[in-house]
Amino acid sequence: MIGLDTSFLVALALREHPAHGACWSLFQDEILGQSGSMALTAQVLAEFAHVVTDPRRFERPLAMPGALEICTQWWGARECRPVETGFDAGALFLTWMDTFRLGRKRLLDTLLAASYYCAGVKRIATTDWRDFSVYGVFDIIPIKPA
Repeated sequence: MIGLDTSFLVALALREHPAHGACWSLFQDEILGQSGSMALTAQVLAEFAHVVTDPRRFERPLAMPGALEICTQWWGARECRPVETGFDAGALFLTWMDTFRLGRKRLLDTLLAASYYCAGVKRIATTDWRDFSVYGVFDIIPIKPA
């Protein structure tokens, strides 16, 4: 099972993203058609909708209804294993923020990492691999632009 970072989903959904092809290849090879092969949190879906609808980031951003439709498809897909952020993840999030002396720009990534870790997700697909390397507990699948 692969935990998907927001950056991966953004690149997968938007053809204009430089890493679209690499994300699509990984999606086809390791996720598509395999039940429970991707882990997602509601946080990732919210971040996805926020990013892909931003006209300052993309020449052709999605409209909110389209972004939410994509989120709904992923959340309901047989490949999706929804991951909740529970008490243990909250505690680990606080520990990691303190232990690694992380600042405000690392809050959401650290919460996501703690949620995945507590759910037993050890692999993460991301275009921002450095964000997850600090914890030293994940097999990171770095997605690079073509």
